[in-house]
Amino acid sequence: MGFLSSSFHPPAATMATSNGSEDVMVTRSRRISSAAVSTVAFGLLALLGTASSLAPIHGNYSPSIDPANFVATIDNPYWPLKPGTAFHYEGLRGTTPQTDDEVVTHQTKLILGVTCTVVKDTVSEHGAPVERTFDWYAQDKQGNVWYMGEDSLELKNGRFVKASDSWESGVNGAQPGIIMPGNPQPGDAYRQEYYPPGEALDEARVLSLNGSVKVPYGQFTGVLVTSERSPLEPQTEQKYYAPGLGEVEERVVVGHHEEFQLVSVTT
Repeated sequence: MGFLSSSFHPPAATMATSNGSEDVMVTRSRRISSAAVSTVAFGLLALLGTASSLAPIHGNYSPSIDPANFVATIDNPYWPLKPGTAFHYEGLRGTTPQTDDEVVTHQTKLILGVTCTVVKDTVSEHGAPVERTFDWYAQDKQGNVWYMGEDSLELKNGRFVKASDSWESGVNGAQPGIIMPGNPQPGDAYRQEYYPPGEALDEARVLSLNGSVKVPYGQFTGVLVTSERSPLEPQTEQKYYAPGLGEVEERVVVGHHEEFQLVSVTT
């Protein structure tokens, strides 16, 4: 639209300066056509760069991952991962109090040629860990944060064993998804993970960019609100992300009772 506006000349002016010559009109017509093509191309590129187009929730799923399109630092305002940062959450799963500690480590893992940041996530009950997960994330140049996989361990008979929903992009048909769009907009729907044997198929939809929430860590406005679900589970979560901080609250709104709130952040 901007290209068209800056290149357009009123027909009356065109006729007055052309003196009957078609050359001037043709030149100006070419300018308009070139601007129109540029505008359409820009629009298509913008569309193709959205989370909905990069990680669609419908149809065949085969996202294109180019290592050259990824950056070293994950600084998406809704999902910043600065190594050394620790997030402490408290909440309930059913009627059982739990804590969830997420630590952005200094470790990296190479997946599909992309250097990923490793985040350690530990869920505990009564002060003892019951789940341990190592999540792998990477950010592209458009600001989308990709979820490249997870090594999930669960406590069984007093021992930690690999959970069935562990997956790694490029292994056994698993594909990465987008955990946080670079430019989230209400209505955007995107796949967060894809493990086709039917173990990990989470997807999300953006509900709002102006939510508000109060948690033990503080009160926030201008919050990104998403609805997240999996076709494999009969429940839906709402999650709340504060700009410059990340996730501050999550709660199950359909299904069993579960909620967690951010209590502290250390660096």
